[in-house]
Amino acid sequence: MANPHSVQALSWRRLYLSRAKLKASGRTSALLAGFAMVAMVELQIDKPDPEKVDHCFSILVACFTICSTLLVLVHLFALLISVCILPNIEAVSNVHNINAVHESPHDVLYNYIEMAWACSTILGIVLFIIEIIFLSWIKLYDYKASAIIATAMCIPALFLLCLFAVRFYRILMHHKFSKSSKDLEELENMATQLNGDNHGNIQTV
Repeated sequence: MANPHSVQALSWRRLYLSRAKLKASGRTSALLAGFAMVAMVELQIDKPDPEKVDHCFSILVACFTICSTLLVLVHLFALLISVCILPNIEAVSNVHNINAVHESPHDVLYNYIEMAWACSTILGIVLFIIEIIFLSWIKLYDYKASAIIATAMCIPALFLLCLFAVRFYRILMHHKFSKSSKDLEELENMATQLNGDNHGNIQTV
């Protein structure tokens, strides 16, 4: 049988981790969504030279609009999840009762919490970098060399971000697997010890 204190400690750890993820998601989403809205509102598009007008500029503006809209929607979705779930977790985490953790909805809403975390960090930041690329091309349309430099700087950052996300996820899954294997081994040792004690008691009787 598992140690009740260990089970309670694990439950509280999951609660605090969920609360931290929701807080980080809320702050990040509010910041990046606000930036995207300001960029859309304050953007002053300078029309290129009429002799050089082509469909590329219109396509860039359309792509920027789509990317900015997706960026705002993704972060607002993550912010909505955080705002709805976080108060229920905060109310439980402030209760000084070891059994109060079972009243928190963090386990039931685990998938939504992970969804908010993924939208706010990975997907939201990827869209943010892509928006910077489109914004650079729109503002520097007549200075394509500068736009190419900005793109050349953003693409490696985007690649490193995706690489870090994959690497971080693999390390985290390995850590969880190792921790689960260790806990399972401890439970097996405890079960073996309990069986040995019971067998010894029977023989004594």
